[in-house]
Amino acid sequence: MDKTSLFDVSLIKRENIVKTLREVYDALEERGYNPINQIVGYLISGDPGYISSYKDARSKMISLDRSEVVMLLLVEFI
Repeated sequence: MDKTSLFDVSLIKRENIVKTLREVYDALEERGYNPINQIVGYLISGDPGYISSYKDARSKMISLDRSEVVMLLLVEFI
């Protein structure tokens, strides 16, 4: 127990974004929307109307910082 534990807030943020995007994606898909188009529309415009309120998807998506979502997606892509 003499070792110092490291706590990485960015890892927790990343996991929260990924979890939320999956939940929003699934909710949009269940409602018959194209989740990719809807999420991209929201990320580009900031208009929450792109995200259905089904299963609290809109509230979940709004809780995320759009720039952090885009940054994570870019990092994962590269």
